[in-house]
Amino acid sequence: MAQLGLALSGGGARGIAHLGVLAALDELQLPIGRLAGVSSGAIASVFYAAGFPPREILRLLLGTNLFRLTRPAFSRFGLLHFDAVEQLLARQLGSITQFEQLSNPLTLVATDLIAGESVYFSTGPLLPPLLASSAVPIIYRPVEYQGRQLVDGGLLNNLPVEPLLSQPDLRVVGVHCNPINREARIPTFRRLIERTLHLAINANTTARKAQCQLLLEPPELYHFRPLGYKRGPELFDIGYRYTLSQAEALHALLA
Repeated sequence: MAQLGLALSGGGARGIAHLGVLAALDELQLPIGRLAGVSSGAIASVFYAAGFPPREILRLLLGTNLFRLTRPAFSRFGLLHFDAVEQLLARQLGSITQFEQLSNPLTLVATDLIAGESVYFSTGPLLPPLLASSAVPIIYRPVEYQGRQLVDGGLLNNLPVEPLLSQPDLRVVGVHCNPINREARIPTFRRLIERTLHLAINANTTARKAQCQLLLEPPELYHFRPLGYKRGPELFDIGYRYTLSQAEALHALLA
């Protein structure tokens, strides 16, 4: 029986749209056979695969200021530690500590800074790969795991379709929440940095989008910045409404 294989991109706050996508897929009662996530898509996919309803994940996210929970590292590797975030995630996930305990098979992707390659995790401890997949370089200290220095997987692969392509019963759906706004204004140095990173990361998704049997990329996300977490409910609603609008294509994919 055909099932959906979902590749969830990174995108900072825009990744909240993933939760709306997942809520719509649940409402449409479409079977999800496997998930692959990176950065904010990794967070959404882990909690969903752990059995949390998408709207509950949204509530948890909006009730937590993750930036406040980080503490300065001021090391040669990065500015912030993930210690408090790790404790929070561990508390919220409770007894779920291993990939094998998840209700949906899941692959997370991180970047090995030294080897310069993407690294995929789908077995064993859950938290180290989750933290690594979300560790934005320079801002956050790399996660040391399995002898590697790991950072945000989106650096090399911001739409991880690879773990899904080899599964014959999966229909690969890319959920990309990082579209390029071609009319963007860049009035400040901070916006210039955001735009530069956005363009650099987006470049590695082009070939991967072409490998998807269906791409969900809500155009309204053009207008949101990667740190706009206060607009979480709007972002959730955009993902939810856009996915419902694609119901016919999704059902046809599984027919």
